[in-house]
Amino acid sequence: MSAGHPGTDHPEHYVHRILHTAAGRPGAVALRRDGRAVTAGEFAASVTDAAAALRRAGVAAGRMVAILTVPSHPMMLTVRYAAHLLGAPVVHIRSMNPRSDAESLPADIQAEVLRATGARTLVVDGDNAARGRLLAEAVPGVTVLDGRTGLGRDGDPVPEPAPYDRDALALIDFTSGSTNRPKMVRQLFGTRQTHVDRLVAGLDPDRPATLLSVTPLSHAGAPLVDAVLAGGGTVVLHETFDAGAVLRDIAELRVTDVYLGVPHLYRLLEHPAAARADLSSLRQLVYSATPAAPARIAAAVEIFGDRLIQVYGTTEAGGITCLTPLDHREPELLGTVGRPFPWVDVVLRDPDGGGEVPRGAIGEVYVRSPTVTAGYLGAGESPRDGWLRTGDLARWDRHGYLRLTGRVGHIVKSAGLKIYPAEIERVLIAHPAVHNATVYGVRDDDYVERVHAAVEPNAGAHCDRTVLAAHVAQALSAIHVPSAITVWERLPLLDSGKPDLRAIRAADANAEVSMKGAR
Repeated sequence: MSAGHPGTDHPEHYVHRILHTAAGRPGAVALRRDGRAVTAGEFAASVTDAAAALRRAGVAAGRMVAILTVPSHPMMLTVRYAAHLLGAPVVHIRSMNPRSDAESLPADIQAEVLRATGARTLVVDGDNAARGRLLAEAVPGVTVLDGRTGLGRDGDPVPEPAPYDRDALALIDFTSGSTNRPKMVRQLFGTRQTHVDRLVAGLDPDRPATLLSVTPLSHAGAPLVDAVLAGGGTVVLHETFDAGAVLRDIAELRVTDVYLGVPHLYRLLEHPAAARADLSSLRQLVYSATPAAPARIAAAVEIFGDRLIQVYGTTEAGGITCLTPLDHREPELLGTVGRPFPWVDVVLRDPDGGGEVPRGAIGEVYVRSPTVTAGYLGAGESPRDGWLRTGDLARWDRHGYLRLTGRVGHIVKSAGLKIYPAEIERVLIAHPAVHNATVYGVRDDDYVERVHAAVEPNAGAHCDRTVLAAHVAQALSAIHVPSAITVWERLPLLDSGKPDLRAIRAADANAEVSMKGAR
């Protein structure tokens, strides 16, 4: 065992593997952020120093550590790895959005998370020092460590790592949503290890990866960062997404891998430099999050070629299905989310009865895999017999690819039929005049539910409601045609890139009131 890198005789633990790799390449660059390079040796030393500081603060196996920093700060990784060396779970309390850390959780929700998880140690950076003091006052018993001054070894020896327990809690993650009330997901060390192992297996052992990370290190992209560092690669951290900066760094830093949300991919496509950017180093561009418009993905293929990989997954399940680079060459498949990963079982069940639906019928997605969560902290239905209920609705197409159709509870019942808003949204977005669209149900004064749509035109385009209605009727049926279509100059969006349905519904309701008042 190396004195500076504890636990390297336990390579099955992902942090031990990262430290072992760093010991063999101490001068290589592990992280880049804001023009500064951090070598593997420097980063490994920061992890072992932080482990000593956490141990000094009383952190031990099973004792929750909370982390609060600005987006994509290297301290997020340092503290998580240090805590995991000690067998301690972590919770990131800045945001619950897996695609953006632009908005922070309110202090009262952060305090609620501290209480619910039992965290007694909170590590903050300089930008969050004041919030840390506020939370310590609100939650008695919480000790705040300032990462600028409180994570040094201070003469302490490197602590011995805790025995590796794959069944112990590793972290609390959040599901993304439209409210500030997070749903907390429990992930075990073994589950995290499986995530990382799968991703390491997909890396080129002869060509260490350079990963450009634009999504929060606290959420979905984190296992990929872990895998790249374990494989001896470099991670380039961007605090926020800027399409021009992404294209520049791909070329200048010879980036091999990029992970994006669908809204990020759209912004890349819209950037004037995209078509002429130097992408010669890029091996793969992985995108996920919201459903992607087939026309946009077809445009992405023209620019990025056979580098595109679409992943459909959830916080609770990890990756579920994948649309491969070869799949992207088939226009008929661009409206799907691909086929399940080899280690994932997927069945579609009746949302009401629970029985498996016939092939081609719409059902709720149930998933069973080694990366499924151990359950929720507090409220939430835990997996039963290994099967996770996702809440997503989908159907298998004739090629065996999964086509998402909406969410359970987001069904509009019109004229005695079930209407799935996501199907109408995809048809609207496929129209050349439409940039974005959202579809939802509205009850009238007689409590009859009607389908409404809000659309945002493409730049310079005109959205004719009659034309769009005919487009929907031809692609689906007359019953799917929205009874009202409103045209927005720009649809309001959540941080996740999804349309802000609450704001759109409120505007819709106000418009109805105004029309009634004018009668």
